[in-house]
Amino acid sequence: MEEDYGDGNSTGDDGGSNDVGDGSSNRVGIGSTCSKDNILVYQGATSPLPSGIPTYTVEIQNVCVFGSCSISDIHLSCEWFSSARLVDPKIFRRVGYNDCLVNDGQPINPGESLSFQYANTFKYPLSVSSVAC
Repeated sequence: MEEDYGDGNSTGDDGGSNDVGDGSSNRVGIGSTCSKDNILVYQGATSPLPSGIPTYTVEIQNVCVFGSCSISDIHLSCEWFSSARLVDPKIFRRVGYNDCLVNDGQPINPGESLSFQYANTFKYPLSVSSVAC
């Protein structure tokens, strides 16, 4: 399964590399203050719909491990995101061109993550554009 880390970099089967796409192989200790860098977006292909439309699973994680860094109002760059499979709008929804809101604007606490699946003929590039601390 290929994983996309939302920053234009992706990793395939490379023998176990832990690279998260930003040159860092170890996130522990990074991000003791709240910032958009504490939100990671992973994306990978999953089984297609019966109609043959490809599906993708997206996981959004708050990787902050120290301090009080509950992060809310998370927005992702998402182009004209759409899905042939219903995505719960409380988890992820497009609010405008290249602007998608995560978790209905509610906080994701340190160490927490959420995920959803979507179906489209291609994988959307998803990356964090803004957050509130």
